[in-house]
Amino acid sequence: MVWEKNDYWGEPMAVYAFWNNKGGVGKSYLTFQVACEYARTHADKKILVIDLCPQANASGMLLGGMINGERLLSELSPSRTISTYIEDRIVSPYVNPNTGAQYLTQISQYNSAIPVNLFLIAGDETLEIQASRVYGATQPGPADAWRIVHSWISDLINDVKNSWDQADVTVFIDCNPSFSIYTELAMSAAQRVLVPFSADGSSKRAVRAVLALLFGITRQAGTQQSEFFNNSLRFTMALPQIYCYIGNRLTQYVKSASAFGQVVREIGEEIWNVWLHNSNRFCVHPVSAGVPQSRRAFTNMFQFEIVDANTASVVSSTLGIPIMSLNAGLISVNGKSVNVNQSQLDKQRPNIRDLVAIIE
Repeated sequence: MVWEKNDYWGEPMAVYAFWNNKGGVGKSYLTFQVACEYARTHADKKILVIDLCPQANASGMLLGGMINGERLLSELSPSRTISTYIEDRIVSPYVNPNTGAQYLTQISQYNSAIPVNLFLIAGDETLEIQASRVYGATQPGPADAWRIVHSWISDLINDVKNSWDQADVTVFIDCNPSFSIYTELAMSAAQRVLVPFSADGSSKRAVRAVLALLFGITRQAGTQQSEFFNNSLRFTMALPQIYCYIGNRLTQYVKSASAFGQVVREIGEEIWNVWLHNSNRFCVHPVSAGVPQSRRAFTNMFQFEIVDANTASVVSSTLGIPIMSLNAGLISVNGKSVNVNQSQLDKQRPNIRDLVAIIE
């Protein structure tokens, strides 16, 4: 019997991970924007962001941006970050110490632009240093050591859920592009994966890597499979499903520029072919929706585009103000006056709104 994540946590929790096997596609930016807008539009729920990227960019944005956020991250580290929780687990790798909730940060206490119902397990660069020790914990010990270690983030989420005494919790995980051990832990915890990509050839290769590393879907028969995929099968651990793929930082000219447009089409074709042969790897949404029967219906359900808001995007991330709350006009950024045009906000806001609307 396959170990079901909802059996472990209890409905109706949903855990989303932003991941692509490529840097620079805007995973952290999307985590920031989507989590904030989801929290704003679901004020009756508590929302959790787990930053499993050593660069901790999502944490910095949420805590106040380039200057204030980075300063607060330094204050939180090492006592209240993901790395401290991981250290707890390294000390007790096979017995859950149930300490996850003590590393929670209510972000609005530090950044008034963030909804009060949004909480954070902050990222920490120490994750890189801990990686070899985490991997080492999968080797000795009980026969199912690999499964136990890969349940650490699931345990963390369960600790938080129990501390809130609230079953209806939505979780967003920001992931590092490399498929290191802490990314594996994120994938073991996630139910649904949102795959950002940019309009270039390397993004197409990275999307292929996502399919291979997570699901063992390779272009050539006999290709060596990832240890994560093999062990997930071995221990009958449920794999996350693709929720959507997101063309991010796309400017308005992309649709009319044949070179960029062709890459987007090719990435769409790649994932469409996966659907045709492995539809179980996708999460049909909303739950009430029927299974897509055509390429158009598939694209409408699984493909999204986020256009670049240019200066507005930079100001939003630099100051830690969600783009849905950012006002047009002259804004002081690091002592300089920057003009945010309403037209820039109007480009991206509908994209963020539409993406959040389909997240269940």
